[in-house]
Amino acid sequence: MIDKQGRPVCIGNGETCQRQTSQGLEQHPCPSPDLCPLAQRGNCKPFGRLHVNLDESDELGTFIFRTTGFNSIRTLAVRLSYYHAASNGLLSCLPLQLTLRGKSTTQSYRTPVYYVDLTLRDGTNLQQAIQVAKEIDQQSKATGFNQTALDQIARQGYGNARFEVNSEEGLNLIEEFYTDENCEAEQQSKDSKVKIKSKLKLGEYSVQDIQQGLQQSVRSVN
Repeated sequence: MIDKQGRPVCIGNGETCQRQTSQGLEQHPCPSPDLCPLAQRGNCKPFGRLHVNLDESDELGTFIFRTTGFNSIRTLAVRLSYYHAASNGLLSCLPLQLTLRGKSTTQSYRTPVYYVDLTLRDGTNLQQAIQVAKEIDQQSKATGFNQTALDQIARQGYGNARFEVNSEEGLNLIEEFYTDENCEAEQQSKDSKVKIKSKLKLGEYSVQDIQQGLQQSVRSVN
């Protein structure tokens, strides 16, 4: 949950959350937006960030794909779990790519809805990908690289953070979190059917516009 000034108010993972109160930063159970009293106004929305390494020139550097789209978050979470299990924990060594997909449903009034999927690199099947991952893992271990220790340090870093969203990201998220309010304000003179359809902004943009937006939502982390 982010206020209209871009400041994080409450951020959780479905199990626990960090919440800013008058007494300071507190930890509380995170029962999900449907069951949380603080989220009854509908201002608690999904927010996912995927950290990926896109360039071997900086082996410890990451790029962040940020999204508030439920379809992208759900798809990426499932894919990560599947690939992690299928590769016996060698997820970080698999040759993967982000793929933009589209679908239409009755809920979207058959308007295309675009989301991001995590797939194997083009021209690679699962068996080949796992074999590549094993080779990379063996080479890394032979040089003394410790993926388990790196993952643990990364978790500690997130745990020490006051919030995982900084002020710059918060300002960029205001429009995404409060889109419904903006649409309603602009459409007050139109009938309810037009209001509903106006919220489905994705249908007004081409795939190229979506792709450009995805590129702009990724930033480098040193």
